Amino acid sequence: MTPDPPGQRVSAVGNPPFFPPQRYDDPAAALAQVVAIYEAGVDWLRDAVQRFVAGQDPSHRVHAFYPFVRIRTETVARADSRLSYGFVAGPGTYETTLTRPDLFGRYYLEQFRLLLTNHRVPLEVGTGKTPIPVHFAMAGQEHIERSIDAARRRLMRDLFDLPDLGAMDDGIANGTWVPRSGVPHPLALFTAPRVDYSLHRLRHYTATEPVHFQSFVLFTNYQFYVDQFVRLGHALMTEAAPAAHGYSAFVEPGNVVTRRAAPAGSAVPGGQASGAPGPSAAAGQHPAPGRLPQMPAYHLIREDGSGITMINIGVGPANAKTITDHVAVLRPQAWIMLGHCAGLRTTQQLGDYVLAHGYVREDHVLDEDLPPWVPLPALAEVQIALESAVAEVTQLTGYELKRVMRTGTVASTDNRNWELLPHGTPMRRFSQSRAIALDMESATIAANGFRFRIPYGTLLCVSDKPLHGEIKLPGMADQFYRERVEQHLRIGVRAIDLLRRQRADELHSRKLRSFDEVAFQ
Repeated sequence: MTPDPPGQRVSAVGNPPFFPPQRYDDPAAALAQVVAIYEAGVDWLRDAVQRFVAGQDPSHRVHAFYPFVRIRTETVARADSRLSYGFVAGPGTYETTLTRPDLFGRYYLEQFRLLLTNHRVPLEVGTGKTPIPVHFAMAGQEHIERSIDAARRRLMRDLFDLPDLGAMDDGIANGTWVPRSGVPHPLALFTAPRVDYSLHRLRHYTATEPVHFQSFVLFTNYQFYVDQFVRLGHALMTEAAPAAHGYSAFVEPGNVVTRRAAPAGSAVPGGQASGAPGPSAAAGQHPAPGRLPQMPAYHLIREDGSGITMINIGVGPANAKTITDHVAVLRPQAWIMLGHCAGLRTTQQLGDYVLAHGYVREDHVLDEDLPPWVPLPALAEVQIALESAVAEVTQLTGYELKRVMRTGTVASTDNRNWELLPHGTPMRRFSQSRAIALDMESATIAANGFRFRIPYGTLLCVSDKPLHGEIKLPGMADQFYRERVEQHLRIGVRAIDLLRRQRADELHSRKLRSFDEVAFQ
């Protein structure tokens, strides 16, 4: 028998693993089945890819499928009316695909528990019909295309499932998803392929692995805040006593991990013994990148995931939308914008704080996803935490707090040089809206928080007043940054401390839920 020439060998690939639907009334057992289905599918797919890279062509197209979870209910009985999530809207069949239980296990377990508690019917878990794109099955640092030539890259399209953007749109989140006869209603805002896509984009944009992201996120539009956050992170890692703050590690771009100091010879998280902090040799860590990514992320880690992630989104609403589109799949408990703004009122001083309670959306990047006429409500839980944090850090309360902080409407624009427009054009609109500050990112971040049901807030600091002759000049900026950035960041961190004390069901507001809302938070 004549052997096949190299690159023409045929590999006998069997059928992908299949798990028929099974019913569960125990959330832990349901999660264990999700893990088994996902790991079996991914392992099978990786093995097929390795054979293909080695030159063995499968005899037929290769598929592996995401697990799904489903719930069927026939009652119109309403769950606890105080809840904002954890229940389906009415009788019917509801379903979603699931991915990365290693990353989302705690989250899935809680969603399963709530569904079982609120509806008292079993969950169904099995192999779904949505294929896992081959790239999403590979480990974070595995790049198939590097190992094969152009001809085999073309052949791979015929043999394996590749990412399909048609299966990843945000119609559910946007409220434009239309139910079809015989098709289950969605249980979650995001399908498994949409989640996997964002996990890969987060790795690209931030140069850190998704596993490091924490459940509270600070966005900023200036590197000065990141520099101060890095100093804070390293300082906290020198403190041996964990009870003081609860942070166990600090992660920087490149997955560079600095672990908390511990007394000489004692164990620290990760199983190492150390008397001083330093970059960890944790599995999967790589050297610090030679250049920073587009939107670098830094993470103050707590063992339960309730730490703080800070991302420098740079300038402009496009970046703000891009990063929040992807962070949203991690289902953070809250995100807050800390940055600089132009003060629009004569009574404001450089360094004053602005707590946004409304937004003028002239950023336009979300107009197709969330119409500009949709109001963005202020969320009491976040507003109270931010105001309380300002009062604690500045030691001003009551009427005196008005000396350094003003609450009002923030306008966000997509025109960095808005000051150069004919004078009456933007000023009239800003005055009619009662805006007190202007930036380019805050309304976008708030709008995507509203769109993705993530509690949001904005606390800005006045860095210039171009309408009143106080433009941002280098000397003025340097002095301003020295005086205010450190305090502003402390306020943001303190606000998260206060938010963390609240239960998740208290923090997540019913204001963010639509008529036929999905059950997953």
